[in-house]
Amino acid sequence: MDNNQTLDETLDENSVISLTDQWSSLTPDERREKFKELPRTDAEELFLNLPTHDQAELISEASHLEKRSWVRLLAPDDVADLIQEMGMDHKEDLLSLLDPQTKREVIALLAYAEDAAGGLMSTRFVRLRAEMTVDEAISYLRIQAKTHVESIYYAYVLDSEQHLAGVISFREIFSAAAGTKISEIMQTEVLKVPPDMDQEEIGRIFSQHDLMALPVVDENNVMKGIVTFDDVATAVQEETTEDIHKLGGVESLDAPYMKISMFEMIKKRAGWLLVLFLGEMFTATAMGYFQTEIERAVVLALFIPLIISSGGNSGSQASTLIIRAMALGEVRLRDWWRVLGRELMAGLALGVCLGLVGLCRILIWPTREALYGPHYVLVAVTVMISLVGIVLWGTISGSMLPFLLKKIGFDPASASAPAVATLVDVTGLIIYFSVASFVLHGALL
Repeated sequence: MDNNQTLDETLDENSVISLTDQWSSLTPDERREKFKELPRTDAEELFLNLPTHDQAELISEASHLEKRSWVRLLAPDDVADLIQEMGMDHKEDLLSLLDPQTKREVIALLAYAEDAAGGLMSTRFVRLRAEMTVDEAISYLRIQAKTHVESIYYAYVLDSEQHLAGVISFREIFSAAAGTKISEIMQTEVLKVPPDMDQEEIGRIFSQHDLMALPVVDENNVMKGIVTFDDVATAVQEETTEDIHKLGGVESLDAPYMKISMFEMIKKRAGWLLVLFLGEMFTATAMGYFQTEIERAVVLALFIPLIISSGGNSGSQASTLIIRAMALGEVRLRDWWRVLGRELMAGLALGVCLGLVGLCRILIWPTREALYGPHYVLVAVTVMISLVGIVLWGTISGSMLPFLLKKIGFDPASASAPAVATLVDVTGLIIYFSVASFVLHGALL
């Protein structure tokens, strides 16, 4: 009988795990149906582990009593996230479902930006007094552990006015002698963050110092809450997803790919495509300006795709590397001149490599004279010099554009690969035909 009971429990557990794994592939109706079929304990486990967007989807269709039941399961910071996800027009409705204490905490959290420390933090953390003994602290920790606290890794030592005096890990508390004062063993050098610090910067601090939680304090050192590693991991994932979308020339999607409507999908993608299309129209303008050269030396038109794609590719490479380095904190605004020096060398070396390949491709081709005419050597030299210049220009443009955008207050990720490629396409044609006019002057032109 015990074996059968254990088997049933394992099957129940696996059903929750299985549902979690396939959740993203289910339709909204299928999710609601399967969610209602779960026992209450399993449903709670699943609900608490769902992303905020999915929680909002389930709650939006629930009755008032069900909605109240599910919302009260969430910690204050998760309720704040839910309100921000569902929209401020649902704010009062959701707040009315909470007990007075939680309601006050959620209102306080909503005062901060969603992507800042204040918007990510939880106001429920373990508090101690400096004058407590270890025995008193352990007894007090037992009481606090029964309530909903966000983290059980650290206890924060506060004075009567809630100023942060120190921090102590649970290991340090339990390994100390019973009569030892907390003030004697706490760490007074505390790494802390202000409420307005951006989530990307917080993520870098977590990564650099291998922490599980960070205290959030105001300008008077009054502790407001803690940001935990799991909250930051989720926020950084969202930030990275947004940056990747921008790098691809797409507005950030507000929902998972399979959940966003076709109209929204088209709307998110059409804007950038239209801008890039208008930018590429200048390519036709540039070619029109050099129409005489093209008519006199039609062979030049054969290499236009090669020339402009090489410049766009080099620019896209450079912009992607710099944007990611900025996101990781490896490169700062003041490092632009060092980056410029490195990219000048890299662009020149890459341009020479591609230029030599282009030169050899023309010179050793068996039917070179028939394809490129009697002045094929000059054509080869034109292509080689153009490739060096365009790849160098593309590398410089791609690496410096993120710095320029950050300097004027825009997101560096807006320097997307398609945007850089479009810019270099237009300027690349000007470089190409300018080189051709110089090298082929008196021969083909």
